[in-house]
Amino acid sequence: MKKNILITGYPKSGKTTLIKKLIENCSKTIAGFYTEEIMNTKGIRVGFRVMTLSTDEPGVLAHMNIKTGWKVGKYFVDVNEFERIILPELSVEAEIIIIDEIGKMELYSEKFKEKLLECLEKGNVVASITMKGGGNYVKEIKNREDSDLYYITEKNRNKITKILQAKLCE
Repeated sequence: MKKNILITGYPKSGKTTLIKKLIENCSKTIAGFYTEEIMNTKGIRVGFRVMTLSTDEPGVLAHMNIKTGWKVGKYFVDVNEFERIILPELSVEAEIIIIDEIGKMELYSEKFKEKLLECLEKGNVVASITMKGGGNYVKEIKNREDSDLYYITEKNRNKITKILQAKLCE
């Protein structure tokens, strides 16, 4: 059996929803993080936050109203804040490490990329990973022999959720 599970798919295909369902329905110890949209009072997305699983600490990953040297689309990535919150979380001893997600914003952090490789070597990582982009780094992660890659769509996401729950959480 492979040690790690990678989930890929287009935006809005349900990757984060799948990960949240795994978190909710799993009795094993879990550490890591998931991402959420930050919405303004008018319901317009203005950024993204990360939520840690062992401490429930929120942090800003990217926002339209902060100015940094890193940008994806209209969002400025706060690499320092991301590293401050995520690097300790990925060092927590747990049966499963959740990483949502391995994407353009997160990959601006060289420290995150190093820590991610350490986690994958240890095993028991469940991660969502960008469908496109990321260059050779992402390609190498997707092609790791110790990982299974699942492609999620609106049509198969419930089935894959059930498969992964049975595989990981029971």
